[in-house]
Amino acid sequence: MRDQLLQALYTIITDEKVQKFERIAAQRTRHLTIVVENLYQEHNASAVMRSCDCFGIQDIHVIERNNTFQMNREIAMGAGKWVDHHHYTDPLYPTTECLDHLKSEGYQIVATTPHEEDVTLQDLNIDQPTALLFGTEQGGLSEKALNMSDQFVRIPMYGFTESFNISVSAALCMQALRKQLEQLDPQNWLLSKAEQIELKIQWCKKIIKNPEIVEKDLLQRIASNQWK
Repeated sequence: MRDQLLQALYTIITDEKVQKFERIAAQRTRHLTIVVENLYQEHNASAVMRSCDCFGIQDIHVIERNNTFQMNREIAMGAGKWVDHHHYTDPLYPTTECLDHLKSEGYQIVATTPHEEDVTLQDLNIDQPTALLFGTEQGGLSEKALNMSDQFVRIPMYGFTESFNISVSAALCMQALRKQLEQLDPQNWLLSKAEQIELKIQWCKKIIKNPEIVEKDLLQRIASNQWK
């Protein structure tokens, strides 16, 4: 029935959007996900979101400890509509809340930090689902985040500056790890057909008017064999 619902929704949107949804959903992944902790500069938060979309990463997990995650629409370029963002706002332990959840979903937590070195990005084993963790622009990751991480990675630096800007670091890491993913069996990291269908339904609902009403109507018609 979900595939029938998608096909029904496709009759409402343009052929151009249908083709774009089909192409992009087929390249989406949740095997690699991004976690940002306590970002306070909206241009960096927006740029990370935009990079997630560009590299086909469907989820970003946002830990809001002291700062609320803000997006600049001009920088994000609409990425917030197509990337799923999950917010963790526990008043005392948002970092624990987020990382415990990801660990329960089978993710290894990999902290990006210039202060610890375990493996390089090129040597990082991503056979297991991987959550890449980024900290604040000034203070880096919290002690709790570092303590809960399974591994540490560092981007090589060749100048006087200690680290890249957070949005640049995130983009460099996503590019490197996306290339590694593409060397693996696609069945191990791309979304399944069922997951792609659900994602495309979600995207359709974002661009039509009164999406919940439309979905309910279409499901009723499909259930009663009034839609073919």
